[in-house]
Order: sequence, then C-alpha cells, then structure tokens
Amino acid sequence: MEKFQLSILFKIIGIGSASGLVYHEDKLYIISDNSSFLYEYTISNKNLNKIALVENPQETIIKKDKPDFESISFLGNKLYILGSGSTNNRNKVVKYNPTSKKINDKDFSIIFQDIKTQLDIKDEELNIEGLIQHKNIIYLFQRGNGANSKNGIIYSNEDIENRIFKFVPFDLPKIKNVSATFTDAILIEDKIYFLAAAEDTTSTYDDGEVLGSIIGTIDLKTMKILNSIQISDTHKFEGLTLYKKTATQIELLLCEDTDTEDLETTIYTLAIRN
Repeated sequence: MEKFQLSILFKIIGIGSASGLVYHEDKLYIISDNSSFLYEYTISNKNLNKIALVENPQETIIKKDKPDFESISFLGNKLYILGSGSTNNRNKVVKYNPTSKKINDKDFSIIFQDIKTQLDIKDEELNIEGLIQHKNIIYLFQRGNGANSKNGIIYSNEDIENRIFKFVPFDLPKIKNVSATFTDAILIEDKIYFLAAAEDTTSTYDDGEVLGSIIGTIDLKTMKILNSIQISDTHKFEGLTLYKKTATQIELLLCEDTDTEDLETTIYTLAIRN
C-alpha cells in the first residue's frame, strides 16, 4: 500500500458535508450528515437527483436536529442508510430500492441501546460511521473520537433479533499525536478497506481541527490490521466505495466532510497498487 495516487475526479454542485457514497452502475449514491436527502448522481450525464428519505426533507439542517446519516451500503438490490446513533434523533435506518424507488425506514434505537448496554458504551460515546453487511452479519464501525476513545468494529451474530454483539477494538496510527478513528469502511473480497481521520476533539458531537486521514486494510477473518498509510494531512475523508479493480491496482472513490454549509462536494479517486 506504499504506492498510491490521490486525485480529484470531479465536483458536484448541490451537495454539502458528504459523509458516505456507493458506486453502482454509472451512478454515485451520496449521503450528507446534515441533509435528509439521498443524492443520486449519474456520472455519464452529470445529472443530480435528490431523493427524500423522510417527510419534509431539508438540506443544511442545524446540528441538533439533523439525522446524521453517516453510513451507506449496498446489499442485494437495496441501499441501506444509517444514522450515527450519537443522539436520540440519529437512530434511523432507511432502505431504498433504486429500481422500484421504494423507501422504508425503521427506528434503530433499540438495537443501538442494546449495543451500548452489552458493550458498555456510554450514550455520548456511540458514533457509528460505517456499515458492512456480509453473510447475514452486520459490521458497524464505531468512531472512537470521544473522551473514552472506544474505537473499533461492532458485529452481531447472524440473528440480529437476538442482538448478541461483540466488539473488536482498534488502535489506529496517530497523526500529530492524535489517534485516527474510523470514518467509513467497505468489504472487497476478504479484506476490509477502511478510512480513518484524526480530528483534534474529544467529542462525538463537536468538530475539531482536521489533522488528516489514513486508509488501511483489515483481514475479515482474523480482524487484524494488514497495513495502513496516511493519504492526507488536510482532508477528513468520510466515505469510500469501490470504483475499479484490476490484477495490479484497485481504484476507490472518496468524499470528504468539509464541516461547512457550502453545497459543493469533491469526489476523489484513490488508486492503490496491489
């Protein structure tokens, strides 16, 4: 992972504070942590479509009211969008079918409460930033940037209704003496590719100075870090998705949360030599 190239692919006007993305069939599906829309961007014709995820949707929602959608994944024919769980109004999971355009939502607060109870995570410490679903198991990526720094992967047994959760802690590399913490993750074959950012704050609610981002890989079976590398000292990358893969190179798409109200999102490519 020593050889990588980070570059700007394009910019999208009309989306701010991008927090996650999925690439599928010439389309980018993007979520924002201060919006209640799902954004569907067709790359070939540069068309941007806004999909309301709730009644009376809004953009640039004030912090205390936002649903804080931080995680998005694609499974089967549906997109799953999950709030961070960091406050009471950030507990919604939304399912969207791009073919039928059907939307369903569910209150995830009971599951989040079980996670906090079973794993001894305080209310103010829960901060889910990534979601992977694989073989009926969900993997939630807890960003441990709070005071107790509980950074790691939460996963369940296959029967989530019984809600038996386990936690694997991860101490990630430091940037300027601040530990990086998870901001997103995807699964490619048997490897987890994760993003993590270092931010000078001990709060899951308040933003701090951005110190940079890293990317790394984790073996899904052993839950051990295989490698990692710092890719920026100025960006807080919060979303990644697989774009292209060859025998010698993998290419990912990244988005960043600029923590501003500007409705402009830059999409980056990150090419990594195998």
